[in-house]
This record gives sequence, C-alpha cells and structure tokens, in this order.
Amino acid sequence: MTFQIPCPNCGSRPVDEFTTTGEVRERPKESPSRRELSHYVYFKRNVRGIQTEWWYHRFGCELWFLAERDTNDNRVLETRLPAPSRSEW
Repeated sequence: MTFQIPCPNCGSRPVDEFTTTGEVRERPKESPSRRELSHYVYFKRNVRGIQTEWWYHRFGCELWFLAERDTNDNRVLETRLPAPSRSEW
C-alpha cells in the first residue's frame, strides 16, 4: 500500500522515502529494570485508530518528525517537528 506523508520540511512525499519506528510512548524512568526496558522496547500498543508516531525522512531532508496517523486507512492527519528537549536549551 502506498500513500503520501507531508514532511514538515519537504512537503508531501511518497511513504517509500520514510522509515517509522512506531508510536510515541513515554520513556522509562532514568534507571529502568530489565522488565520495564523490555516492555518499552518490544511491546507496542498498536492501537486501531489515530496514533502519534515517529517518522524519519531517510531519502530526503533526514529529519525526525511526529505524525498523527489513522491506522485504519493510513490517513496522515498532521505532521510536526518535535519540541526541543530541556537538555537542548
């Protein structure tokens, strides 16, 4: 299945130019147990409907961004750059 993703930097491009790492989730605390870390890395909620995901424009501007996508029909509702983290201030 092919669809378009609106890159926040380059505009609408074919999905084949991108890579996704899946849904946005809260990171574990500073020193997670093995169980917490395994759950974070391997277990995804994979909801049916709208979810926020990380995407990388690998054959374009090489930016990471967030996309809200409806998993029912792959419709991308919004894309945006992530807010800077406090460590970048």
